[in-house]
Amino acid sequence: MTAAAGLLLYCRAGFEGECAKEIANAANEAALGGFVRSKPDSGYVEFVFHEPLPAEKIADAVRFRDLVFARQMIRVSAWIEQLPVGDRVGALLPAIASLQTRFSEVLLETADTNEAKTLSSFMRAFAKPLGFALKKAQLVDAHNQTLPRLHGFFTGSSRVCIGWSYGHDASPWLMGIPRLSMPRQAPSRSTLKLAEAIAWFLTPDETQASMHEGVTAVDLGASPGGWTYQLVKRGVAVTAVDNGPMDDALQDSGLVEHVRADGFTYRPRFPVEWMVCDIVEQPIRVARLVAGWIADGDCRRSIFNLKLPMKKRYDELARCRAAMDEICRAQGVHSVIRFKHLFHDREEVTGYAFRSDATPASRKKGGRRSDQ
Repeated sequence: MTAAAGLLLYCRAGFEGECAKEIANAANEAALGGFVRSKPDSGYVEFVFHEPLPAEKIADAVRFRDLVFARQMIRVSAWIEQLPVGDRVGALLPAIASLQTRFSEVLLETADTNEAKTLSSFMRAFAKPLGFALKKAQLVDAHNQTLPRLHGFFTGSSRVCIGWSYGHDASPWLMGIPRLSMPRQAPSRSTLKLAEAIAWFLTPDETQASMHEGVTAVDLGASPGGWTYQLVKRGVAVTAVDNGPMDDALQDSGLVEHVRADGFTYRPRFPVEWMVCDIVEQPIRVARLVAGWIADGDCRRSIFNLKLPMKKRYDELARCRAAMDEICRAQGVHSVIRFKHLFHDREEVTGYAFRSDATPASRKKGGRRSDQ
């Protein structure tokens, strides 16, 4: 595999500043020489290396899953300008062949912006002749998933970035966007936030092991039940905490207990496996709430959203992470805290925190009263 000229990161339009700051800090900490190139509302950020770097050095320095604001990260081989309209495939093949490897699949992508979406019909039409040419040149082996994936990131029908990614260090989804359908039974579209969070933060085995019949959970700020729905459909018994109403069908499931209480003061009588939280409140207050549940042993795992301010979003997230770490350390609890700006998030990020000790909770049963 040839060396990479840089990294290309896809992000939500309007978050280029946060994405740029994050990759610049990560590259600086890893002593990767280079500079950021970005454009407001473009939906992507590029980090250009001062000199091409081998893939293994990048993998050791910057891990995609540690980045919060990037939806996808690819190693950049080259930008190809002014593709000839009559023979785009012929112009691309030498550049792809110069990578000196085969690929498990080919992903033609663009930014998630209204302007870039106009390219979707072009890319659908272009995918067939390009795929045929790559197979003919024996550059694609779909049966070998250990091979890198080839990316063609188009900013116009005649301008494309050629790059690659590895399955273990990239989003599994085209453009970094999961295709989730809205369940008809779900009481609100917020259910897609938790569905995406589960798919992103947990492996299928982890999901099956931690979300099944017999597992208990608390949903703070549950009304009308979008997040509760995702837990109930997996067989989890949920205490839904909210002064607002809950969906009737969810309550009829036999797995939901609706408690009218303040999500910031409620605590369960016995430890639970999961606490989920989608309360609209200052992010630092939610971060401290979640860390308190983890540190006190009220839950082992939590998925939660932080509604970030319009300004200094990156700095506010760093403040929340530091506060959570401090609360857990003060109680002698080792925790793992991760964040991701998911596709179904807007001015918010989703967090996943869990105790990394072996027991679900350190507190003895009955050690704290319920605030029901």
